[in-house]
Amino acid sequence: MPASHPENHVSCDQLPPLAAEDHACDVCALVYVETRIDDAVSAIAGLPGAVREVVHAIPPEVRRVRPSPGVWSVTEYVCHLRDVYVSFTIRLHRVRTEHQPALEPMFNDLRVCRFRYNDRDLAATLDELAAAAAGFCDEVARTGEHEWDRVGTRLPGEKRTARWLVRQAMHEGVHHLGDIHRIGETLSGAAQDEGAG
Repeated sequence: MPASHPENHVSCDQLPPLAAEDHACDVCALVYVETRIDDAVSAIAGLPGAVREVVHAIPPEVRRVRPSPGVWSVTEYVCHLRDVYVSFTIRLHRVRTEHQPALEPMFNDLRVCRFRYNDRDLAATLDELAAAAAGFCDEVARTGEHEWDRVGTRLPGEKRTARWLVRQAMHEGVHHLGDIHRIGETLSGAAQDEGAG
């Protein structure tokens, strides 16, 4: 099964639309409007440890292998998650402190290519993911009750609240943890089949 992506894999000159404020994910069974901020933060806080556990269960020789051309490797997904929490920390800070800021797109596939995700030290990246997720949770803690309806923009007409940013950040983590697990199972099974052949 190919790995899915909340913002989809697209060419670097295209931007997919953001998930809606009331997004419901068929894969994760996650419904944004039913997700409390405290629950989202708890999930994000536990994510680095969960990712580390799943990654360590995947044989080292397949952690940099793409299961198909359009699907990232385990290492690339971990790098992406680190950058999600770095980017979302900045996004949330700007929404809290600026009037309807224009949020810089992440350009996910461009980052994978230009920053050579698949060449990165995976152990170091797992540590960086933990630091980035903790930093995001710190920024959430600084958000006052009166600030959750503040908005930022991206594409024309795309306005998303501070509350959405936290829910989307949780979704990115939960969704990609599932992707990493599925990719690991697929590649580990394929490696075992080749060894038995």
